[in-house]
Amino acid sequence: MPLIGPLTDSPTGKTPEMLRDDLKQAQITAMKAGEKDRLAAVRLILAKVKDRDIEQRTAAKPIEDDALVIDTLQKMAKQRRESIEMYVTGGREELAAIERGELAVIEEFLPRQMDEAETKTAIAAIKAELGAGGIKDMGRVMAELKARHGTVLDMGKASGWVKESLA
Repeated sequence: MPLIGPLTDSPTGKTPEMLRDDLKQAQITAMKAGEKDRLAAVRLILAKVKDRDIEQRTAAKPIEDDALVIDTLQKMAKQRRESIEMYVTGGREELAAIERGELAVIEEFLPRQMDEAETKTAIAAIKAELGAGGIKDMGRVMAELKARHGTVLDMGKASGWVKESLA
C-alpha cells in the first residue's frame, strides 16, 4: 500500500517538489537537445510559476505548492486555447501554430483531466451529499467540486454540467 501523506497526496502521484523538478529538468533537456521552441515554452511556464510564487507571499491563504503549479498550468492552457481560437478566426494560422506548440508542452505537465462521464458522476455524488436540488445551490456544488477535484477538472466545462444537472 502506498504511503499517503502531505508529500505524496497529490493528483499527479508525485511529491509537490517533483512537478517543479520535472519542469526544471525539461528545461535542461530542451537546452541540451537544442529544442528552441520547447525551451521557450518551458521557460514561459517557469516564469509564470515564479510570478505566482511572488503573488503568494502576500496572499491571505497560501496554496499548496503542487496545486499552485497545476493551477498556473491550467490557466496557461486555457489562455492558449482561447488564443488559438482567436487566431484561427482571424486567419492567423502561423500564430495559432505557435500557440498549439506551447499548449502541447503545457499539457505534458498537467495531470490527466477528468472526462465528461467522470465529472458528471462526481457532480451527481456532490449533489446527493449536499442535498442540492435547484439552481440556487449551484455555488455550493461548484465550491465543493473545486475543493475535491479542482486540479483535475476543467471548471469552465464543469460549470455548464452543474447548471444542467440542477436545472
